[in-house]
Amino acid sequence: MDRFESIKVGDRASFSKTILETDLVLFMGICGDFNPIHTDIRYAEKTIFKGRIVHGLLSASLISTVIGMHLPGPGAVYLSQELRFLKPVRIGDTITASAEVLEKRDDKRILTMRTWVTNQDGIDVIDGKAVVMLLKDV
Repeated sequence: MDRFESIKVGDRASFSKTILETDLVLFMGICGDFNPIHTDIRYAEKTIFKGRIVHGLLSASLISTVIGMHLPGPGAVYLSQELRFLKPVRIGDTITASAEVLEKRDDKRILTMRTWVTNQDGIDVIDGKAVVMLLKDV
């Protein structure tokens, strides 16, 4: 049976990671975003966040791990991703990205999925929706 056929509305998958200083530094090097809210303790302490925060897109990138590695998994291709950033993520937080299949379009092998990220306290930090296509197994 083709893997796409086994996916059902309501299926869920998650991936967790503790965000380390190293993750932040590597992400900044890749994307070039050295905003002082992420890099400068003195600056960040004066903001509404009262300290450094992790890039929203670093946190959201764990959703890509769920979609690309777990559900639907290898062969998944993003068509779109909506994101709402609800709370800050800080260095040392353990965040869990999750996805749930909301709709399945068999003719195009497309899934619409609710996506979200929670912190170690179970608080939603990101909410969103993804549309992905699963390529045929090769």
